[in-house]
Amino acid sequence: MAGGTGSRFWPLSRYAKPKQFLDILGTGRTFLQQTFDRYSKIIPHENFLVVTNAKYKNIVKEQLPEIAENQILAEPLRRNTAPCIAYAAYKIKTVNPDANLIVAPSDHVILKEEEFISQLKNGLEFVKDNNALLTLGIKPNRPETGYGYIQVSDHVKFKDLDNLSEVKLFAEKPDLQMAELFIKSGEFFWNSGIFIWSVSSIIEALNIHMPDVASRFENGLKQFNTKNETPFISKIYSEMPSISIDYAVMEKAKNVYVLTADFGWSDLGTWGTLYENKEKDKAGNVISNDNILTYETNNCIVDISGEKIAVLQGLDGYIIAESNDILMICKKEDEQQIKKFVTDVRITKGDSLV
Repeated sequence: MAGGTGSRFWPLSRYAKPKQFLDILGTGRTFLQQTFDRYSKIIPHENFLVVTNAKYKNIVKEQLPEIAENQILAEPLRRNTAPCIAYAAYKIKTVNPDANLIVAPSDHVILKEEEFISQLKNGLEFVKDNNALLTLGIKPNRPETGYGYIQVSDHVKFKDLDNLSEVKLFAEKPDLQMAELFIKSGEFFWNSGIFIWSVSSIIEALNIHMPDVASRFENGLKQFNTKNETPFISKIYSEMPSISIDYAVMEKAKNVYVLTADFGWSDLGTWGTLYENKEKDKAGNVISNDNILTYETNNCIVDISGEKIAVLQGLDGYIIAESNDILMICKKEDEQQIKKFVTDVRITKGDSLV
């Protein structure tokens, strides 16, 4: 899934080129490319589908020359993850109705890739033999307020796995006090947003919980893989609700399971999560290059292009981010206001700056 706008990473991430297409970590590979590299360890290139917004199709083609153009599903409108997943599932059904799927966002960090791949294989083995909607839950190491949580229920016996459980409930992003209670209970795990299931299981769930959406795709199966697919998708997407797969299916279904693990996962959705995942200097600062000089400055994340000399003095707990024609200075604790900044800039200065 690579269709998001990444507005919480503004001004580095823009609508024209959101964060999944950027090398924010300085690895030489964008988030999308890193995601492709990671899953290529167990999935043939011809079995990938990238679902993205139509305006990003050419960027995907440029960054992933290993896949064919018909492996890029272009959404005409943004409708959140449920229609996105439905589109991919029905597309795959036309090719292989017995397939098993891994659904993954394109902007995650995985530090322990061997452990991650091992858990993916366990999950695929489970859904192959069971009508199950499986998600990956991450063992939390702090009371994080920026992630959703999954509460586990009874342990499920399957082969020699000791980390497979039924899901009791999904919890939205909590406040700090609630997050601390979640951690203390030992029953809650971070919701990774990574899913594993068979084509038949997810389509059955869509028919039960999103019948209007399912029927629209089902009625157009003959249009897939023909010249009529694009106009067909354009038509039905205008009739799609904008809703996440969590709200639409996972919170309602009875056959939901979680595979819990710790493989160094992070959803780099905000400047704050980037700060948590980057190496810091002695003053707790994350600095993007050697041309940034700091004095009495602590616990800041500073991302300014290497061509500029920047001098910072007396700051504590700020985001300082510059991208071409925009400079943003914002308290880390107030980064939820960045979406408001983006809206205000669009209204007052025009779309070209967002």
